[in-house]
Amino acid sequence: MTRLIRFFSDILLFCLLGSIALVLVFKFVPIPFTPLMLLRHIEARQEGRQLDIQHQWTPLEDISPGLIAAVIDYEDAKFYEHRGFDWDAISYAYEQNQRYGFIVCGGSTISQQTAKNIFTFHSRTYLRKAVEAYFTVLIEFFWGKERIMEVYLNMIEMGDGVFGAEAAANYYFHTSASGINRYDANYLASLLPNPKR
Repeated sequence: MTRLIRFFSDILLFCLLGSIALVLVFKFVPIPFTPLMLLRHIEARQEGRQLDIQHQWTPLEDISPGLIAAVIDYEDAKFYEHRGFDWDAISYAYEQNQRYGFIVCGGSTISQQTAKNIFTFHSRTYLRKAVEAYFTVLIEFFWGKERIMEVYLNMIEMGDGVFGAEAAANYYFHTSASGINRYDANYLASLLPNPKR
C-alpha cells in the first residue's frame, strides 16, 4: 500500500513540476501550436477536406492597440482588474444558463480562454475545467497580463483554420496585425465567440 501511495505521489509531483516548467518555457518561447489546431485538422480530415492552418506568431508590440482594446471590450472588460477569474461574470453566466436550461453565455476570462487553448483539449467536462482553472492560476502568476494577452492574440481561433491576429489580419483584410484599423479590429473581435460560423 505504501509503495502504491508513493507511486501516485511521484506521478502527481511529476505532473505538478512538469506543468510549471511548461508554463515557464511558454513565458518566453513563441507557442508553435495548440491542441485546438490539432483537433481542427483532425475534424477536417474526417470531413474529407484538407485544412491548412494559418498561423504566424507576432510580438504584442506589433499588434494594433485598437485590436487589443476591441478584444478586451468584447471578451473581458475586467481583464486588467481580475486575477484570472471574473466571479461576477461566472455567476451571471451560471444564472442565465440555469434559467434557459442550456448554455447561452459563458463567463470565461481571457486568462481562462488562454489556459484552455494552450494547455487543454476542448472537451466539455469538469476535469477539463479543473485543469483550465489550474493553468489559469499558473499563467496569471508566472506570465502576467501582457504575456497572457500576447499568447491569446497569437493563438485564438479566428476562422476556419485561421489562428491568431496576424493570420486573421492577412486572411480578412490583406494587411498585418499592426495595420488593423478600429473598424477591422471590431470585426475581428466580434468573431471570437463563434469563429467557425
